Amino acid sequence: MVLSIESSCDDSSVAVTRIKDNKLLFHRKISQELEHAKYGGVVPELASRLHAEALPRILEEAKEYFSELKAVAVTNSPGLSVTLVEGVTMAKALSISLKIPLIGVDHLKGHVYSLFIDKPTQFPLTVLLVSGGHTQVMEVQSLEKMEVVARTLDDSFGESFDKSAKMMGLPYPGGPEIEKLAKGADPLKHPFTIPMSQSKLIAFSYSGIKNAVRLAVQEAKDESDYPDIAASFQHIAVAHLTQKLKKYFKTHVPKTFAIVGGASANLYLRDKIEALLKPHGASLLLSELKYCSDNAAMIGRVGVEMYRDKKFSALKDLQVSPKSQI
Repeated sequence: MVLSIESSCDDSSVAVTRIKDNKLLFHRKISQELEHAKYGGVVPELASRLHAEALPRILEEAKEYFSELKAVAVTNSPGLSVTLVEGVTMAKALSISLKIPLIGVDHLKGHVYSLFIDKPTQFPLTVLLVSGGHTQVMEVQSLEKMEVVARTLDDSFGESFDKSAKMMGLPYPGGPEIEKLAKGADPLKHPFTIPMSQSKLIAFSYSGIKNAVRLAVQEAKDESDYPDIAASFQHIAVAHLTQKLKKYFKTHVPKTFAIVGGASANLYLRDKIEALLKPHGASLLLSELKYCSDNAAMIGRVGVEMYRDKKFSALKDLQVSPKSQI
């Protein structure tokens, strides 16, 4: 079995995955959302302290598996350096004490492999990764062959949801709150402009949409206008993605397309992507909703693949990094 640890942001998580069949045997996650909500976003130093408290508690629950562990996998990039170091420090201690190999995992690869928890892999894939920190399209051939073909030039898709929600006084995290508020409201009430619609560049930009929401909120007569603002924002944010993907598909038609990352839980986004893929006859892969956000199960799934390929990290060489290695 491989024990895995995730602490890249504000979720403390530990999982155990069986090597022979990718079976998830143990998974526990403690979210810090309530602690950070009062500040309207993640406070790195607070997140680090909470990881230091939560990770040992979760690890205690996984002790029964220790005798059968063959490796320990841990997220070491990308993420907040002060929170990544909590998980990496624990992983190194386990590697030394249990005399098992150490595996450093790129968090973004984890999101791709969230599609394959309890399952075999299915490649090649065109993957849209949408989260609080990333918005990018990748062509994925294998664990080692992941090429980023488009990314955001500024804010991420998930970040724009969180910041727009904050402007309307909605709780953190803002993504689910925007989706809930937008339900049944008019998505065309506010004619926000789709960014980069005339540009041939396959890339994304969300800073302009965020500013348009700010102006709409300032001009709103009261909070009764917020549902239409939320619906209009969500409509344009997703339309921007689908418009750029449509352009990309003119030269790169996908056979299998996947959406991963925390913001992939947005059902409006899922419906629009499914409609976009239909004329191409492409199939859509999605993670289970419980595995869309950061979790150790996806890190463990990558860890199993890396264990099979003997891709281990030396203790002295495994460092944390805020940037992805993809």
